[in-house]
Amino acid sequence: MRARTATSGLVLIFLRVLAGFLPPPSVGADSQLPVEVMEDNSFFIEEAYNQEVGVVQHIFNAQYGTSLGSDPDEEGWTLQFTQEWPLFSERHQVSYDIPVSLMRDGGEQQYGLSDIQLNYRFQALEETERVPAFAPRFSLILPTGSRDKQTGDGVVGYQWNLPFSKVLAPRFAAHLNLGLTYLPDVRIPLDDLGGHLSPSHSLVNYNLGTSVIFALTPRVNFLVEWIGTFEENIGDDGGEEGSFSSFISPGFRAAVINRDRLQIVMGAAAPIGLTTAAPDYGVFLYLSVEHDFL
Repeated sequence: MRARTATSGLVLIFLRVLAGFLPPPSVGADSQLPVEVMEDNSFFIEEAYNQEVGVVQHIFNAQYGTSLGSDPDEEGWTLQFTQEWPLFSERHQVSYDIPVSLMRDGGEQQYGLSDIQLNYRFQALEETERVPAFAPRFSLILPTGSRDKQTGDGVVGYQWNLPFSKVLAPRFAAHLNLGLTYLPDVRIPLDDLGGHLSPSHSLVNYNLGTSVIFALTPRVNFLVEWIGTFEENIGDDGGEEGSFSSFISPGFRAAVINRDRLQIVMGAAAPIGLTTAAPDYGVFLYLSVEHDFL
């Protein structure tokens, strides 16, 4: 009996010590639904919520992907830093993405800065009880990567994305993305042609994606995301070829700090390839820091 009482006392002490390290709940959190506390922290799917006035978000992510078999395709890490700013009001948002490639394709290394992306997003629809949030985005892709190292396409590109977001229940939300990327006059080095460049091709890629979010608690969410991409590429012979890449990614995210002026969210996911053009499996790591700047 004494041993059981002593054990219960130690457990109580441990819980009290652990509670001392947890940050206090955010002020006004009671007015939010559980699924709304981390409404702009998806991994692969873009949510249709612009940044609030006076709030900036810094996003760091790292993704590892590889293929199984005796002749694997690409494998390695891609890193990306994103920063999102409101522009005068919540209706307008600007952001930029800086990606870095640490990939290997067979025996060739593809290390270095990839193509930087500049983004503008317009909050066309704010979410209501019956209407989803809608925030179309236009992006300019800058040729900052290396065409020779295969970390960039070597041309200025353009991208459009149509994200929709809707809270379905206090603990459930869903998101939908429809997008297009246009790369004019792309050329790549061809080993079979003595290192010469291929003929130029204008490539168009289409992407479709959706996700479901479940808020286990306001500060711990589970999410499942699916992405499908119809890609046009340049083959080894210099001609165009198409492929379809698709993967599903279960994951979780947690608001380790959730205060009025500071929110820090960490998360992880396990992308699983569904087609031969996608990596067979991978790991995705996520960190977001959101704070007031006014």
